[in-house]
Amino acid sequence: QVQLVESGGGLVQAGGSLRLSCAASGRTFSSYVMGWFRQAPGKVREFLAAISWIGGSTYYAGSVKGRFTISRDNAENTVYLQMNSLKPEDTAVYYCAARPGSRLSRLLYEYNYWGQGTQVTVSS
Repeated sequence: QVQLVESGGGLVQAGGSLRLSCAASGRTFSSYVMGWFRQAPGKVREFLAAISWIGGSTYYAGSVKGRFTISRDNAENTVYLQMNSLKPEDTAVYYCAARPGSRLSRLLYEYNYWGQGTQVTVSS
């Protein structure tokens, strides 16, 4: 059974940084793409970034490119999202997700597995 567990969320002031982690277990993820999404209150869940386990190719949403960085540690089966220059509008629940294959995708329905989410709150 695939399990994704996010951690690292919390309260931070505007301009600050946080690093989120997603620990993956339950199968070999070498043929999977991992993604980060977020959902603010009253808004739809939006794509942030994706990375392939093999090769480490990345893909970012325009809204976070240059501020957020996705990376992975294959040995630890963990994916990270480094978030810098945080803004109050970055406040949301952040989710990790996994999809089989090697094609990077921003489409929610293509991701089969989801974590429970971690809250990020950015104060002004």
